[in-house]
Amino acid sequence: MRWLILVSALLLPAVASAADSATSYLGIPAVTFNTTDNGGEYSVTIQILAIMTVLTVLPSLLIMMTSFTRIIVVLAILRQAMGLQQTPSNQVLLGLALFLSLFVMMPVFRVINADALQPYLAETITPLEAAERAIKPLHEFMLSQTRETDLQLFVRISGEQNIASPEETPIHILIPAFITSELKTAFQIGFLIFIPFLIIDLVVASILMAMGMMMLSPIIISLPFKIMLFVLIDGWALIMGTLANSFGTV
Repeated sequence: MRWLILVSALLLPAVASAADSATSYLGIPAVTFNTTDNGGEYSVTIQILAIMTVLTVLPSLLIMMTSFTRIIVVLAILRQAMGLQQTPSNQVLLGLALFLSLFVMMPVFRVINADALQPYLAETITPLEAAERAIKPLHEFMLSQTRETDLQLFVRISGEQNIASPEETPIHILIPAFITSELKTAFQIGFLIFIPFLIIDLVVASILMAMGMMMLSPIIISLPFKIMLFVLIDGWALIMGTLANSFGTV
């Protein structure tokens, strides 16, 4: 305890000096809102709380409103089809899915940066206007990847009667329809990936049974052949290219 008190005593003057000098620098600008004629301001504490809340929700937004879901599901099915339980590791698959998602979503992010982020940083639009402009490109992307049947399903469930066209679909209806459509597309791609590896497993199992080697696991014998096939056809390039092209990215 004595060393803790000593360190605190040494640090307190430095902290106080830093706090005094920090007053001369520009802090976080307060966000104004018009509740009365004189207006008002959100405190810096509330702004920091709002920023931390957004950072907490950001991973969910990344998964649910971008191409990440389709990519990670396809990569997981690929690993299962090859019979590799932990190779590539989850961290590698998540990294591949993340950076491929950034590649696919980059045109959308550019529009958000030009139409929403830069005007907001230049203080030419309000935070609410920036949020509305940022949602619009994401709305267009999700709508272009969502099946009409899935969209109609959630519109019917929600009971909305004032939607004249798909472009007018509210974001709270579009997101679950988009996720459902992405999962369906991911499983369709995964099924096509699974077929050649399944054929190899069947051939190896038939050969082992014909040779009377029933106690030997076919997976152990077929695994090198599946890896060799995947390498010979340049499988990673095919998978990545197919996933990128499935979103309309050339």
